[in-house]
Amino acid sequence: MRILAANKTQAQRIARLIMQAMNYDCCLYFVGAGYTLDEFERAMTTLVQSDFSQYSYKNTLVAVDEKGEICGICVSYDGGQLHELRKAFVQVMKDNFGRDFSGMDDETSAGELYIDSLAVHEDYRGHGIATSLLKAVIDKGIAMGVPAVGLLVDYGNPNAERLYHRVGFEYVEDATWGGHPMRHLQYRINKQ
Repeated sequence: MRILAANKTQAQRIARLIMQAMNYDCCLYFVGAGYTLDEFERAMTTLVQSDFSQYSYKNTLVAVDEKGEICGICVSYDGGQLHELRKAFVQVMKDNFGRDFSGMDDETSAGELYIDSLAVHEDYRGHGIATSLLKAVIDKGIAMGVPAVGLLVDYGNPNAERLYHRVGFEYVEDATWGGHPMRHLQYRINKQ
């Protein structure tokens, strides 16, 4: 397995894994009544293909197997760019589903390389791929010179939280995103 920068041709597979990370109930919330997961997937694929969106392939690392198949993804970006990067998502949701998410809560802020989405395809779970992706993102944060790598984890996902703690992430504060109680965790790069 190798960790690589994503490319535009991988957009649909990346979008599907982002949706898995979001969970399908959340995806259906974003599209609203009368729309399907397939329609949300098409919208997310457009965002992944974009050069400037929070879900852009440019913000994505992929784990690929020996055949070049994507087995996992991690989307991360500078938290200080959240508002600019989110504009594409807000516009795509308005254009495709008539929904306005311009007032969404912020899940990150400046000074943090934010892990927006982490997912491993079900056929590849249990092989350390998520850990490898997290370590690659930490290396990205070190190269960027940010003080921390952060993420939100749902209170209802203790397995994921255990993984993050094993890698070195620590609890920072309680948070809410998308109406769900979350825990904000960070890996502090400068641990003085």
